[in-house]
Amino acid sequence: MIFGKIDYINLLPLHIYLKKYPLPNGFKASMEFKKGVPSKLNRDLFYRRIDGAIISSIESARKKYQNLDIGICAYKKVLSVLVQKNTPSLKDPSSATSNTLAKVLKQDGKVIIGDKALKLYLEDDTKYIDLCSLWYEKTGLPFVFARFSCVKKKEIYKIIFKKFSKKNIKIPYYILEKYAKRVNLDVKDIKYYLDEIIYYEIKTKEKFALKRFIAQSKKK
Repeated sequence: MIFGKIDYINLLPLHIYLKKYPLPNGFKASMEFKKGVPSKLNRDLFYRRIDGAIISSIESARKKYQNLDIGICAYKKVLSVLVQKNTPSLKDPSSATSNTLAKVLKQDGKVIIGDKALKLYLEDDTKYIDLCSLWYEKTGLPFVFARFSCVKKKEIYKIIFKKFSKKNIKIPYYILEKYAKRVNLDVKDIKYYLDEIIYYEIKTKEKFALKRFIAQSKKK
């Protein structure tokens, strides 16, 4: 079982959950993790180099994938998916969904995602457009940035992730410190981002939002 892993702050709770999940020792030992940015995991899953991963939501719409109602969601704001104001249009090579969202929202400028974007936005939010905020202004809906997709073993993944979105994941302080140091943020900023901004359960409203986004992306 080969699982794709995005090493961004917004997926820290998932990594902690999987580490603590009571899989049989033999099964856990045979589970492999392949790290990569979202765009790389999109390709790895497409070519079946991995069995499952949280990939770009726009990519997860392919008919070949089986999806779970787990992903990276935000409502009203996200802080980590941005377009930099007054800059030439430039896609972020790490992302597929964010580049498409900028296009759907008719935003020109440099697209920036992930931990780097979070740091920049918290330093000076006047220089950036939060794409989730703009999406909410136009639609009144949340946004699904990524979704868990797999090419096989869906039932196993379904069992593993069953309690994830409903569980309050406590991240050890030393891990928060490690990420804070890596990105040059305060621990309190990371806690705020994870506790107040990001959530993981894709319910009816999120599914509707995703369907709308995919439909609009096809018109561009």
